[in-house]
Amino acid sequence: MLSRAAAVAAPFRPAVPPPRTEPMGLFSFLRAARANPLTTWYAEHFEQPIVAGEGALGRVTVISEPSAIRHVLVDNAANYRKDDLQRRVLAPGLGNGLLTAEGDEWRLQRRTLAPIFSPRHVAGFEAPMSEAAARLARRLKRRDGQSVDAALEMTRVTLDVLERTIFTHGLAREPDALGRAITRYFEALGPIDPLDVFGMPNWVPRIGRLKARPALRFFAEVVDELIERRRALVTAGEVAPHDLLTLLLKAQDPETGRGLSDLEVRANLVTFIGAGHETTANALTWTLYCLSQDEAAREAVEAEIDAAFAGSPAPGTDVLPRTRAALEEAMRLFPPVPFMSRQALAEDRIGRIKIPRGSLVTVAPYVLHRHRRLWDEPDAFVPERFLPENRARIDRFAYLPFGAGPRICIGASFSVMEATLVLAHVLHAVRLDRSPEAGPVVPLHRVTLRPEGGLRMRVTARG
Repeated sequence: MLSRAAAVAAPFRPAVPPPRTEPMGLFSFLRAARANPLTTWYAEHFEQPIVAGEGALGRVTVISEPSAIRHVLVDNAANYRKDDLQRRVLAPGLGNGLLTAEGDEWRLQRRTLAPIFSPRHVAGFEAPMSEAAARLARRLKRRDGQSVDAALEMTRVTLDVLERTIFTHGLAREPDALGRAITRYFEALGPIDPLDVFGMPNWVPRIGRLKARPALRFFAEVVDELIERRRALVTAGEVAPHDLLTLLLKAQDPETGRGLSDLEVRANLVTFIGAGHETTANALTWTLYCLSQDEAAREAVEAEIDAAFAGSPAPGTDVLPRTRAALEEAMRLFPPVPFMSRQALAEDRIGRIKIPRGSLVTVAPYVLHRHRRLWDEPDAFVPERFLPENRARIDRFAYLPFGAGPRICIGASFSVMEATLVLAHVLHAVRLDRSPEAGPVVPLHRVTLRPEGGLRMRVTARG
């Protein structure tokens, strides 16, 4: 456990829904889960390593003990698959791509896509990421003295990164329109539908899916246009850009030589555009918010960034450990994906806890990252815990912003590098403070974790 003994002032503690202390009935739970699942956690979830019981979703075991998490996600991962509720929410929009596929189909896709996110390939994206970040910094500096929605600006820059790395020739659509479609998708499908909880057939209409249809059609049109244009380029004998779209179309399973089908390419492109962009944008937004509320942390990060820019107009992440630490601490408090669950294929046992076949096992990074037994000052923003000299003291399975085990997020290193570079360029150019007229910041769980209604901030140019 780490303390902040050297801190000049008390660390920032962002406001979040307080843990519940009184039991909820079924309908109270469903209402709360639909409004904001963060409000359904009990105090014992943040205090006990394992909490098991019966609820609206049947038998559920919530695990926040690192060795138990390792057992489920790594050692006995073959016995646990993504549960039906998650698939019902994600599959309509993301198809059967890497995020939602299971079994042999998932293994084939993972083997095929792994080389795309190798350290060598990801390192090659540093320059275009820095270019997108510098473009945002210039835009924000021109807004000196004005108020901006930081969440929207982070959406724009992450889409710009996608255009420079995954889709070199552009998205053929207005990025803001794509960003709005992604937001509408998560807002429509994010609320838990009682019909899904009770396992009603897919043909029974869901309000969320009906609301999401325009966004889904938009996704399909964008992706089909991208694939068609790139295939036409290759067919014409022209040199295709060496970006992720080309790599997806050329990808082959190293064991069988089989490539991805058109449906698989399409599903994975939607996943990268939707889930990949959304999580990084949210991580950036929360980092800017936390730094704006902690002057000591912000000054330390600014000093590091200014020193890095004094040596290079486009510094790499290797000289930005404190900037990355602030990002990682913000992802601890506000994990991009605050909840994941698995369904047991066969009976299992975790310590003295029996896991019945078909029951749910939940690992909630939002709970795990604030657990009283694992973290000192769990609700406080303390970036120092993630500095290189302290990082090794954090248990691998106590911190899961990108998951763990075979299904760890394949784009984790891409996302961290992107976010660190964006923070460096933005914070070198401007300061972002909460606008005086802005209301309280409320974290909202809608598949991902975002500030409800965006994040209004006032821009002040630096230097």
